[in-house]
Formats: sequence, C-alpha cells, structure tokens
Amino acid sequence: MTRIGTIMGALALVLLPLSTVAADEHVIAAPDSLKWGPGPASLPKGAELAVIAGDPAKEGPFVYRIRVPAGYKVQPHTHPGDENITVISGTFHIAMGEKFDESKGTALKAGGFLKAPRGMAHYAWFTEPTVFQVHGVGPWGITYVNPADDPRKSN
Repeated sequence: MTRIGTIMGALALVLLPLSTVAADEHVIAAPDSLKWGPGPASLPKGAELAVIAGDPAKEGPFVYRIRVPAGYKVQPHTHPGDENITVISGTFHIAMGEKFDESKGTALKAGGFLKAPRGMAHYAWFTEPTVFQVHGVGPWGITYVNPADDPRKSN
C-alpha cells in the first residue's frame, strides 16, 4: 500500500465512527414527558406502555417502559432476543421456568436489573404498582409456553 493509501485508510477509520455517531438519534426522556398508552395485545390487560426509543416491531435497538398494577401477572413465555429489564419503581418478581410458581423467583426493587436470554422461559408477577424499562433488539415478540395463556386469543 502506498503512503497516500495508508493515510486515506487511516482517515477513513477515524471518520467512520464520527459519521456513525452523527447519524444516531438523540433521545431525552423525562419521566413526566412519556406518552403512556395501553399495553400491547400480547400482554394481559391492565399494562400501560411508553416507547422511549426505537420501534420494538422493527429491526434495531429499542427502549420502552411498562407500568402495571398490583396483582398483575405474565404467564411463562419466551422472547426472540435477550430481554433486559431495569426496575424503575415498585417490585418486579421474576422466575425462570415453564410453570408459574410464586414460591420461586426473585423480587427486584427499584434499581434492580435482570437479563433473560433469548428463548429462556420465564414469568413475572407484581405485588404493588410497578414501572420497569425493557431494552433489547427488535423485531421483538413474546411466545407463551402454553398457547392458552396468550392474551391475544382472548382480547
């Protein structure tokens, strides 16, 4: 490679990250500015959702928050990608497995984090009103272990 070719190659490597950063979407999400709406049909009724960044239905990263009431439950299910959850307020009870059993699992308070790897069956329940944030890479989805538990069949 010539000296000019080496310089051009190095310049391209330096400029590539700058152009990538410039193309990124800038997002600021103050809690009181979130636009809450009904949760998706794939979740039991009672959940509210606010998309913060990206689109969970499309390829690429996304971030959204879910708000649920006390007594809310999500039956055993899996996702097509890693699910990353941060508890914002309340208590998020999570357990791994294909059978719902409240005697198992972990209670996460505000600030707690969990990662459920792609395809791992898990379930959740809430003993108080709770807000949690989910981030991952789309397209996103949920598949219930027992198809009869899928709220889309009864909503």
